[in-house]
Amino acid sequence: MNVKIEKSWLDHVGGEFEKPYFAELAAFVRSEYASTTCYPPGNLIFNAFNLCPFDKVKVVIIGQDPYHEPGQAHGLSFSVNDGVAFPPSLVNIFKEIQLDLGKPVPASGNLTRWAEQGVLLLNATLTVRARQAASHQRRGWERFTDAAISALNAGREHLVFILWGGYARSKAPLIDTSRHLVLQSVHPSPLSANRGGWFGNHHFSRANEYLAANGVEPVEW
Repeated sequence: MNVKIEKSWLDHVGGEFEKPYFAELAAFVRSEYASTTCYPPGNLIFNAFNLCPFDKVKVVIIGQDPYHEPGQAHGLSFSVNDGVAFPPSLVNIFKEIQLDLGKPVPASGNLTRWAEQGVLLLNATLTVRARQAASHQRRGWERFTDAAISALNAGREHLVFILWGGYARSKAPLIDTSRHLVLQSVHPSPLSANRGGWFGNHHFSRANEYLAANGVEPVEW
């Protein structure tokens, strides 16, 4: 797989790499990358962790799996590389930020700037076949990323977990709401957002208000 994970994360989830399920997962991923086009590039599979060390996390935004069209995925949920057209969900994310905080829509959909401020942009499944959504689900990634969520829940205080859509909301039982803020809404994809419940959820301002109230520097969304 040709990947490395940031040391603080290795300290908290490194035990997962020694378990039989992860050996099976790694063999599957290696085979997929060797035999067909997969995303993100192999060296970016753990990009979310590498850009956002365990002790720097402020906010966790959970996605389902990577974008599966060429040039889009680079290891951060909802984010695309510089110069790539915004996918519909990202368009709606930026619209809500504009409504919520009055910020203009940025020129780039690359959310590395969020990750470097402490936003863990975590897809539950970290890899995907080109043009085949959900093709790497139920192979073991979810067990690994659930372990990461559980480690944050247990090892940190006053985090914001943002859960958009039914899949992300299924992770809510992993989070202790007496110690962390959980924000839930419909998914920002047009199919869900246009039915109501996305626009006006104020998740970005609510996250920052909670962080500030707990002595944490807010995110520059």
